[in-house]
Amino acid sequence: MNDLGKRLFPKILVVEDETIIAEDIRMTLMDYGYEVTGVATSGEEAIEKASETKPDLIIMDIMLAGEINGIEAADEIYHRLGIPVIYLTAYSDEKTLQNAKFTEPIAYLLKPFEEKELHATIQTVFYRFLQNKELVEED
Repeated sequence: MNDLGKRLFPKILVVEDETIIAEDIRMTLMDYGYEVTGVATSGEEAIEKASETKPDLIIMDIMLAGEINGIEAADEIYHRLGIPVIYLTAYSDEKTLQNAKFTEPIAYLLKPFEEKELHATIQTVFYRFLQNKELVEED
């Protein structure tokens, strides 16, 4: 098992353009023992920070400041770097859900969220991601 599989807590990049919410998410993650590799406030910054810090997982707001929204940033990050994304957003309309699903997010949480729900989702998707990664590496 590689180093990634030995860790119970993934390294996470937070992408959220509302500073107070981003800080709350960052502190919540740190309280649960996660390493936060950074906070990005735009899609462009998310792509840059993901490339630089190589997190295991990204928590991505869909509506972001800048020219690239969270869906576009997640799509580019996933296809370029293979980093899974959990969308954390207040938007649950059908059009947004349809656009988001094509980027193959590993999970989709609606705001407002419970801290325990965020933690449980991260642990579940990280475990599932590791299992899938190990299956691919065995082939």
